[in-house]
Amino acid sequence: MMSHIRRTLPLLRGCSGVSRCQSSYLPAQSSSTSSLITASDGGKAGLVLQSQSTDVYQNLALEDWIDASVDLQQRSVLLLWRNRPAVVIGRHQNPWTECSLSAMSGAGIPLARRRSGGGTVFHDLGNLNLTFFTSKKAYDRQRNLKVITEALRRLRPGLDVQATDRFDILLNGQFKISGSASRLSRKSSYHHCTLLHSADRSALAAVLRPSCPGIHSNATPSVPSPVANLQDHAPTLQWEELLDALVHQYNAEFSFDAASTLVNPADESAFPGLGRAAAELRSWDWIFGKTPKFSVQTLLELTDDQSSARSAARLHMEVKNGVIESCELDVLADWLPQGLSGELSGVLVGERFCRHRAAAAVVALLRSESGELQNRLHNLCDAVMSVMG
Repeated sequence: MMSHIRRTLPLLRGCSGVSRCQSSYLPAQSSSTSSLITASDGGKAGLVLQSQSTDVYQNLALEDWIDASVDLQQRSVLLLWRNRPAVVIGRHQNPWTECSLSAMSGAGIPLARRRSGGGTVFHDLGNLNLTFFTSKKAYDRQRNLKVITEALRRLRPGLDVQATDRFDILLNGQFKISGSASRLSRKSSYHHCTLLHSADRSALAAVLRPSCPGIHSNATPSVPSPVANLQDHAPTLQWEELLDALVHQYNAEFSFDAASTLVNPADESAFPGLGRAAAELRSWDWIFGKTPKFSVQTLLELTDDQSSARSAARLHMEVKNGVIESCELDVLADWLPQGLSGELSGVLVGERFCRHRAAAAVVALLRSESGELQNRLHNLCDAVMSVMG
């Protein structure tokens, strides 16, 4: 395990808004905790926290809790955290263009939307997330990335790692091992980044591909890059030495003397309100409903399973807040009566852009027909649902 880990939370008691936090490990007035709280260099102290949770929603909520509750004018915080497999999109992204929702569903991989901008990333237990919290005035992403690159160089001098102007970290000048995103508030800021140690790259490739063709949107697109794991080039690099080196370098870079503290974001007594924040991040309204407005314009291929006849239909949808605002289906009359395709369009308007909700909405319409018409209507419905991932 990491050296100098202190299983205590009361060092946060010196931070604004967390006076109610109680430790379940050590007395609030322990001398060691008190000295950690009051220790400072030039009036500013540093904290290093390591989350015990591997739940993506809890850890994202923990970031927001720290940003809102800790006085970042008086101290800086480094949060280290890992998640079970998950896909995390940026605040202004479209999940249907960023990831394969069907592949994720089949593999039991959840989707999360964070509050910062930037692109889509795949998390698993082979990826380390680092979040640097500080005042807005002290916000410096290149300095934060220097903590990582210097730690890696000290661990393995042969590694060629460089931070880029896009705030990525490249290995050997071409393989991305770290990507960044950030969020600035009125007085505070946080900058978080990934660090690929031993992530499942086959799973990453399977889920980070579009679900839906024909989307037109102003949402922030991700920039695909070739990736590598640190262990691909430094096979003996272990988690414990990596974590220790990062903590050491963080302290060295910012002149802190912080030991790592294990924290449990599921502990409501320590982090009041965090559970409610995590529940919001899990909600459909946040993950999908916050998608910037987009349209879908695509050609649907149709096949009559009984006669093997083929045709095509043009689909045009407008989607706002994840809900279908308008739907137009242009289907040849010899395939399906215009009135019936119009009914299908009308049923979908007002529904979520979600294949399960849409499928449930068209059940009554499908039951109203029989024979060849029902078969062709069913085929058209399936083609429309496939667009929704």
